[in-house]
Amino acid sequence: MATLRRLREAPRHLLVCEKSNFGNHKSRHRHLVQTHYYNYRVSFLLPECGILSEELKNLVMQTGPYYFVKNLPLHELITPEFISTFIKKGKLILSLDKDTYEETGLQGHPSQFSGRKIMKFIVSIDLMELSLNLDSKKYERISWSFKEKKPLKFDFLLAWHNTGSEESTMMSYFSKYQIQEHQPKVALSTVRDLQCPVLQSSELDGAPEVSCQALELFDWLGAVFSNVGLNNEPNNFISTYCCPQPSTVVAKAYLCTITGFILPEKICLLLEHLCHYFDELKLAPWVTLSVQGFADSPVSWGKNEHGFWKGGEHLYNFVIFNNQDYWLQMAVGANDHCPP
Repeated sequence: MATLRRLREAPRHLLVCEKSNFGNHKSRHRHLVQTHYYNYRVSFLLPECGILSEELKNLVMQTGPYYFVKNLPLHELITPEFISTFIKKGKLILSLDKDTYEETGLQGHPSQFSGRKIMKFIVSIDLMELSLNLDSKKYERISWSFKEKKPLKFDFLLAWHNTGSEESTMMSYFSKYQIQEHQPKVALSTVRDLQCPVLQSSELDGAPEVSCQALELFDWLGAVFSNVGLNNEPNNFISTYCCPQPSTVVAKAYLCTITGFILPEKICLLLEHLCHYFDELKLAPWVTLSVQGFADSPVSWGKNEHGFWKGGEHLYNFVIFNNQDYWLQMAVGANDHCPP
């Protein structure tokens, strides 16, 4: 009975919705994109659109590259050479099980989602502070831990936002290890006769028989991105979902999905372009931009600890209206802080 009861328990999920305008000087949209670091999937939906503009297509095709390094020793990420080449500011955050944490001999703190029995610890190392104090006992202790006491190795995905004129040096820097360069995968498709919910930018909670709620749109987007049928046909035994009401049918909608390791700076460029999507007259009243984070990333937003538990969700979605209003929806699963 206890096992059956646990199976019936649904993991906690949290969805935060807010609205603002891109012209508002207090708008948080840039900050929230820039502090969501570990992004593996970006999708945008353009109703009443059959083909992408060349500018938007170029942005989509320029979201890479990222790199896969196999069996990279952790101590490589605290060397002065690595920090001076790739790091301007930032922290190395480790999420360790109890045994590994004790073997490293490093100072950390228990996970905030450990419960009564602490089985997970978080170690945070300020890389810039470390690089400025290479003769300190702290640097010697961390270096000794990573090189001798507990020489950890991991398979890493790495991405670098290079603001200089030089080409990326990541391939050459890690040339003595097994490193591969990857480009994000891009899937483009046109959805025809798509039933879309009717939205009003001023009504997050919707209005009866006038517009749909933000939560209803969130569920609908999940169905569209998963290619779920929206007709609730009686002979469909896979899904009984249908589009929320009121709704309208658009002749075609353009759906783009980018999968890989995508930097916040690239997403900011996409969002900026979509903010100006309505500078020219469009039939659609709104478009969406959705971003999903890696399920096993150590943080969600900023330095907020992220836990996996059953799902590992942390994602956000922008609904961009033709009057520069927007809705922002942020969602996390169990073992996560409330989105910022």
